[in-house]
This record gives sequence, structure tokens and C-alpha cells, in this order.
Amino acid sequence: MDQIKTLRCASDKSISHRSAIFSSIASGKTTIKNYLFAQDTLNTLEAFKKLGVDIDIDKTKVTIKGTGKYLKESFDIIDLGNSGTGIRLISAVCAGQSFLSILTGDNSLRNRPMKRIIEPLTQMGATILSRKNFLAPLAIFGKDKLKGINYASKIASAQVKSAVLIAGLYTDENVEFSEPQVSRNHTEIMLKQFGVDIISENNKVFLGKHRKLTGGFELNVPADISSCAFFMVMCALRPNCEAVFADCLINPTRTGILKVFSDMGVNYEIINKKTMCGEEVADILVKYSPNLKPFYIDGKILPTLIDEIPILSILALFANGKSILKDAKELRVKESDRIKSIVENLKKLGVKVEEFEDGFEIEPTKNIQKAYIETYFDHRITMSFSVLKALGYNLELSETKSPTTSYPNFFEHLKYLGS
Repeated sequence: MDQIKTLRCASDKSISHRSAIFSSIASGKTTIKNYLFAQDTLNTLEAFKKLGVDIDIDKTKVTIKGTGKYLKESFDIIDLGNSGTGIRLISAVCAGQSFLSILTGDNSLRNRPMKRIIEPLTQMGATILSRKNFLAPLAIFGKDKLKGINYASKIASAQVKSAVLIAGLYTDENVEFSEPQVSRNHTEIMLKQFGVDIISENNKVFLGKHRKLTGGFELNVPADISSCAFFMVMCALRPNCEAVFADCLINPTRTGILKVFSDMGVNYEIINKKTMCGEEVADILVKYSPNLKPFYIDGKILPTLIDEIPILSILALFANGKSILKDAKELRVKESDRIKSIVENLKKLGVKVEEFEDGFEIEPTKNIQKAYIETYFDHRITMSFSVLKALGYNLELSETKSPTTSYPNFFEHLKYLGS
């Protein structure tokens, strides 16, 4: 057995975004430790600098002197790069400002759906112009007093929910949000930390009367379970591997990956539970798991592991039967069409895989062929097939720069765990 290694994976991207956003529109000076210094989250900090927020960044922490709810008009276009979370949540902040904001991103982001947030923010009183088919760039004419809303989302989306709740901070009227299944609840947890009155009941969320954000404290961002998943899968597939993944977020709205691990027979254990940033956190021990069962993923569990589907497709290659994914049409509007990206690349490996409109079916194989992998500049596709390559398979990837959007030291950690 190899020596047990310990790895603190990249800090959580969702919580890093929100810590920057809420610290910026809170009163007081808030310090964020273990902030994720990746392209997406750095773009969020840069956006608020353009909106007049005093932000100090050093190697270990970010200090933000909040302005209260109201910001200053930016002299420039705000570029959120590749981040869907960044553009959708910051759009909601801009909807509550009495000036014009123009938000854009890279080619991938400019082709991702924005109607899902344009619709509720417009109903709340903002005026939003977009390209054809509700695509970015977005020109947002905000109002410092928005209207209340009772919004029933057709999709389970933490970004849509967060947009409604953030815009709801700029009205005294009733604000309610419901969704088909419960999506990530990091916004609700962090708003409570900043003193906002918020109530969650199953798949519904309500804003109470107190909506002023009070900062002036320290936040400590845990490790991202979606980022840890790549290395957990690598450890499960690598003979003699045993590793502890430290400070890993185990919020129940994010732990679908652990449920699938249990179903598949991955050898893992949750240890050292604690609380960070108001979130449930633990160390997770993962060991080599030679007898894997196939997965069947659909419906309610999907919002809790949507970002982990690419790396789970790699794990499926080593199961003892067909793995099936259904109800995952949302994957087609991520950084790439991830269903297409996964299926086409698996076929290049010689894998028997059937594509559905909302998922796929993967047959395991013992004969993975040499292949050229097209990543589509999607960080999670790149990282997933890089794990397979690190396990000794002969792959060439079209690019390896995309992980910088979410995990700048991914390849350093890959080398460490694989050495």
C-alpha cells in the first residue's frame, strides 16, 4: 500500500463567488480566507472593483470593504470570463442599482442561456437588453427599489434562485422562490451569516423583513467537493492508492457524488466533521476500489452532482455493467455541451456509448484505445480525461489551459497524487 497522502483541493468556487458578492454589498470590512484564486472567481473580484468596491488581495486572503447595498457605476464593460455563476448573480446585484451596467464574458459564456435570470429580474422591475435568444452581453438598467416576486422556476437552479434572492434585497415587498427540486443552498446559508432574514421550506425560499447585510467578520472557504471528485475517482481507480481529502464541503445539496460512490462500491469514509463558512465540512478518506458497480443517475439527485458527471463517466469505464444517465439535459448548456463532449470522446477511446437527448449509456471496457481528446475548452472535460491519462492511458488532449478557470493547480495536484 502506498503511503497515505493528504490533499487540500481547490477551494469551493460557489462559496468563493458568494463570499465576494455579499462582502461587497455588506457594511463593514470582511476578510475571506482560502478564497479560490482562479480565473472565474478573480473576475468576480474585478467586477466589484469596477463597481467601486475597495478590495485588497494577497496570497492568503481577500479583504473587502463593503459599500452597503449600493455601488458606483462602472466606466467599463464588466467581463465575467467563463463564469455562469458570476454573470447571473452579478446581474441581480446590478438590477438593484440606479445606473446602467453592461456584462459580458468569453465565447462560451456568451452562448449560455440567460433568459432564466432575465425573466425574473425583469418582472422585479429591471430593464435588461440582450442579444438574440436572450444571450450575453447584457445591458442592465437597474432600479434602487425593485418589486417583490413569487417566482416558480421550471428548473432546479441555484443560480436562478440566487439571482431572485439577491435582487430581493433591493425591495421591501414579499419575495418567494420555488423550484422542482432543492438546488445548492450556499446563498441561503451565507445570507444568514450576513444577517439577512431568510426561511427555507423544502423547495421554497422566502426573504423576511431584515435584508441589510452586515459584514465585518472572517469567512473561511472550504475545499470544493466538485474539484475533489477528480482526485477521489483517480484514487479509487489507482491500485494501492489511499488519500485523505481535507476540509471537503459536504453540504447535503452537493453530496450526490458520495451517494453514487456508495452505490458503485467506492471505498470511502467521512472523518473529522466540522463547520466552515456556515457549511458542513469534513475530511474524506478514499481507497482503491477494484470491484465497481455501474451507476444509474436520474431525477432528483442530479442538482447535487451535475458538475461531477464528466468524471463519473470516466469511473463508469471500470464498472462491471452499463452505467446510465437520464434527466440531465442541463448538461447541454454548460461550458460545452457536456453530453456531446463526453460521448464523442468516449467513442474515440473505443467505448460503446449511446447518446440520449438527456443523457447517455456507457458500457465498461478493458481495452481503452489511444485517442486525441477534444476538450471544447471545458475545464471539467479537460480534467476528467487528464485523470484517465494520468492512470497510464495513451491520450492527447486538445488543450490543458481551461482548468485555470476553476482549479489553477490541478496538474500539480494530479502529479502529487499520481507519484
